[in-house]
Amino acid sequence: MENELPEYTIRQLSLRNGQDKPEIWIAYKGFIYDVSNSRLWRNGKHYEHWAGQDLTDELKDAPHSNWVFDKFKIIGKLIYK
Repeated sequence: MENELPEYTIRQLSLRNGQDKPEIWIAYKGFIYDVSNSRLWRNGKHYEHWAGQDLTDELKDAPHSNWVFDKFKIIGKLIYK
């Protein structure tokens, strides 16, 4: 499945911030998750976190662990170009 996922750049991810386009995406450990349907990510903000970003380094400050990403569909892989 991982090999079949489309690849997106950090710039493409940044456009899915809940304001520029209807999609709300976040990245974690190289995967992009669609959080558009989550009530916790309305307007692209979740507490002090903003959508359209790689949140890998920010998870250590969250009150939950990476299990929270199990709730969301992986829609792509993040590439840094």
